[in-house]
Amino acid sequence: MSDQSSTSTSQARSADLFDRAKQVMPGGVSRNTVLRKPYPAYAAYGEGCRLTDLDGVTRIDFSNNMASLIHGHAYQPIVEAVTEQLQRGSAFMMATECEVAHAEHMCSRSSGFERIRFMNSGTEAVMVSIKAARAFTGRPRIAKVEGAYHGGYDYAEVSQAPNPDTWGSLERPNSVPLAHGTPDSALNDVLILPFNDIERSLAILEAHASEIAGVLLDLMPHRVGLNPVEPEYLKALREWTKDNGSLLLFDEVITFRSTYGGLQMKYGVEGDLTAMGKMVGGGFPIGALAGRADVMDVMNPSAEKYLLPHSGTFSANPISMVAGHIAMTHFDQAAVDHVNSLAARAMQGIDEAAKRTGARACVTGGGSILRVHMKPEPPRNFREAYLSPQEAGRLKAMLDHLFDAGFVMINTCSAMMSTPMTEAEIDGLVVACGEGFEKIAKMP
Repeated sequence: MSDQSSTSTSQARSADLFDRAKQVMPGGVSRNTVLRKPYPAYAAYGEGCRLTDLDGVTRIDFSNNMASLIHGHAYQPIVEAVTEQLQRGSAFMMATECEVAHAEHMCSRSSGFERIRFMNSGTEAVMVSIKAARAFTGRPRIAKVEGAYHGGYDYAEVSQAPNPDTWGSLERPNSVPLAHGTPDSALNDVLILPFNDIERSLAILEAHASEIAGVLLDLMPHRVGLNPVEPEYLKALREWTKDNGSLLLFDEVITFRSTYGGLQMKYGVEGDLTAMGKMVGGGFPIGALAGRADVMDVMNPSAEKYLLPHSGTFSANPISMVAGHIAMTHFDQAAVDHVNSLAARAMQGIDEAAKRTGARACVTGGGSILRVHMKPEPPRNFREAYLSPQEAGRLKAMLDHLFDAGFVMINTCSAMMSTPMTEAEIDGLVVACGEGFEKIAKMP
């Protein structure tokens, strides 16, 4: 699937570029997810669902910049709209009409989105959701699922990457820091829940009921195993938060692509607040927080109780607003159905290939997202998804195989569909996965 026309000269260019990068950036990069050995691949240009690097190799892009490009690269309607906006200006110390238009459209996608505010990243959207929950309830603590990724805010990243030596018991998982130096005060204000375990989760919540501002939940947490939340577990959390006067905070930064109105629409359960990002910016930096009007009003300076000042230099900048509005209005029900059908086809094919080859692998996911695991059975929670050294070795071998075969994957061996993709790209991925499974089946 790749154009193997790279030359030693172009390869030397990438190596030289990485040497330069290491002199000015820690590790040579600004985000660790792009690192590869012996040096990263450097992008030259993207077109549709294909990405060409500086070495001249073209690959099918199933990463889509970590799920942010629902229409792939250089989507012409977005290119044209952004080009036109750039000629008017990229950012102003004034509100813009395009902000209102994008807000109206996003609120129209879900009955639970009574109000919305824009930020600059999914991390910021989650951060504001936590701060809004505290402001609204007057309580300090939050609860989140063990292993779930919610961005880089101190409280949101607690127990994002615990291990068997640190994670404690299932009855009361430890609050484990991700970054060295995380203050104990942050750890103490975050309760950790075992995903899809109703009895244990409710017991943890009940023990601190009067202190809990909100429960933060990704409905299909990527790093927990990319298995959708079980309906009974979601129902239990919804009922508990409602009865306790706490808020249910959804992180749909990735999963909003799952249906027209987000993965919550599939369950018929609305969060009090929903954090979004990635694709809703049309390929440009964005975060968004939507939800109940009374909760969102903690950010309203004209409200009776103004409890959370919120602003940002580039929040709702017209470039992200114009691009996001095009991306989302073009992501209509037909587009949702298209990418979801591609993911279903891929999951079926990859699952069949894993069984045929005896590779001790499986696939999880939903909507337009999938993840390949080096495990014979789908993991139900973070501890089951945790990689043994042998599984980690097979995963690296699989990722290297797919990259060499012409496929860009997220480094958990996850794939995100985009609207330019067709069944041909999906079938190519399935074939490549089958070939990879045959290789790793022989590994320990």
